[in-house]
Amino acid sequence: MKKAIWLSYDLGVRGDYEGLYAWLDDHQAIECGDSVAFLNFNVKDTENIIEELKRDLQKSVNFNKRDRIYIIWKIHKKIKGRFIFGKRKASPWEGYGSQESETEEVE
Repeated sequence: MKKAIWLSYDLGVRGDYEGLYAWLDDHQAIECGDSVAFLNFNVKDTENIIEELKRDLQKSVNFNKRDRIYIIWKIHKKIKGRFIFGKRKASPWEGYGSQESETEEVE
């Protein structure tokens, strides 16, 4: 089954962009702005999309501990977002607003 996925990537200065770009090209991904792509990913089980996507990416891309990949997808009529590599870091706009808020994963 094909699932629509938005993928945001941050591989830093030394990241394996060639491997990632080859993977995105092989999956007919569409560019959606700086470091964002849209693709239809062929998944066997929609409940295991994260594991399947991670395994598939790791076959083509050499990730290091600072690399970050965030995906957004729809499942059970809900939009979900999650880091599949890396983690959230401080936002560059933090402290500019007039109020404080806590950051949490989108479910």
